Amino acid sequence: MAKGHVLVLPMPCKGHVIPLMELSHRLADEGFEVTFVNTEVDHALVVAALPPGGAAELRQRRIHLAAIPDGLAEDEDRKDLNKLIDAYSRHMPGHFERLIGEIEAGGGRPKVRWLVGDVNMGWSFAVARRLGIRVVSFSPASTACIAFMRKIPKLIEDGVLNEKGWPERQETLQLAPGMPPLHTSLLSWNNAGAAEGQHIIFDLVCRNNKFNDDLAEMTVCNSFHEAEPAVFKLFPDLLPIGPLVADRELRRPVGHFLPEDAGCLDWLDAQPDGSVVYVAFGSMAIFDARQFQELAVGLELTGRPFLWVVRPDFTPGLSTAWLDAFRRRVAGRGVIVEWCSQQRVLAHAAVACFVSHCGWNSTLEGVRNGVPFLCWPYFCDQFLDRSYITAVWRTGLAVAAGEDGLVTMDEVRSKVEQVIGDGEIRERRAAAQGHGARLRQRGWLIAQEFQEIY
Repeated sequence: MAKGHVLVLPMPCKGHVIPLMELSHRLADEGFEVTFVNTEVDHALVVAALPPGGAAELRQRRIHLAAIPDGLAEDEDRKDLNKLIDAYSRHMPGHFERLIGEIEAGGGRPKVRWLVGDVNMGWSFAVARRLGIRVVSFSPASTACIAFMRKIPKLIEDGVLNEKGWPERQETLQLAPGMPPLHTSLLSWNNAGAAEGQHIIFDLVCRNNKFNDDLAEMTVCNSFHEAEPAVFKLFPDLLPIGPLVADRELRRPVGHFLPEDAGCLDWLDAQPDGSVVYVAFGSMAIFDARQFQELAVGLELTGRPFLWVVRPDFTPGLSTAWLDAFRRRVAGRGVIVEWCSQQRVLAHAAVACFVSHCGWNSTLEGVRNGVPFLCWPYFCDQFLDRSYITAVWRTGLAVAAGEDGLVTMDEVRSKVEQVIGDGEIRERRAAAQGHGARLRQRGWLIAQEFQEIY
């Protein structure tokens, strides 16, 4: 019999699903039963991308996958965060409550005692508490991101923001010494979608702050003290439990939306240590055809082997003939895949640097393995993560766009060489890698917390 039954609910985005699935595996390791609740669309993607035997392994570990509608039609654009957030905030609470009722009525499983809910899904906290279920709030982003959100009332009071969340002053903010500086134009709620829908995300952040304060018994973060000491000093109630890893072998299914290409790992095995440029921009970034071509030629100009993750939807409108010609030119030296096991790639000795969108999962994975970054953020909190990498930890550099917003092939080539050749970055990445080795051996906290208060 399991020690207890925990519901886990991510925001419907891959970067939120993966760390919560990793957390679910750790709960299962400690004897808890888990029901992992995705939207129907994400559930279908996760199931389709499971490796052979993955579904059976999850069932054996008592991790049950469940799904509810998100309120959007099947063919609507779920990369439009304004539209997605508006729909799920209105439609998912009722479906979530019905799912809990079905679980309880089904019998044969322990009663649901806890919800571990994404901090971006605060409405679920109200549903859970109404049904007598206790709540843990989970932050999949940097703890500095949570700090900026918590400081919204103070920023409004000080005249930095207006009541709608837009900056009143163009300046660089630093909430405390040692925290990453961030320009007011790059606050996460102003960079997540079309400007006309900004109020949807800002209102969500403000509501979630209140849900978290009023209904969650604790807030846990996919972070660790050594990475963000200033934030944990500023907000000592936040509990770091990261970086989350499902298993040391990096083989357990963790909720990817695309099947992983394992062949690239064999290719990496054949490359010299510290030679490969790894390029990946997560699950949401979109490049236009011109920017894609500049990046591609920039990688070619480095003369280095590279591994590049290019999702099928990464560059709509790109000429197939152009891409085929590029593949032929770099054959053997450049490998392009639709998806891969990023954690295993970044742990490989052949990888020399990581050209990244700076999503928090990617950031932690790079830091844990001591890989230097070339930062290329796309939206939301990724600019804050870039600030950590370039200004606080100083384990990478950032690309610079021209006046037309384009990052040129020469900028790509030059910055890759600077990152790989910088001796000081090399020393700091070695220190970060030492932290990573200790973190992989460190005892994990969240299951202990559940044990003590279950």
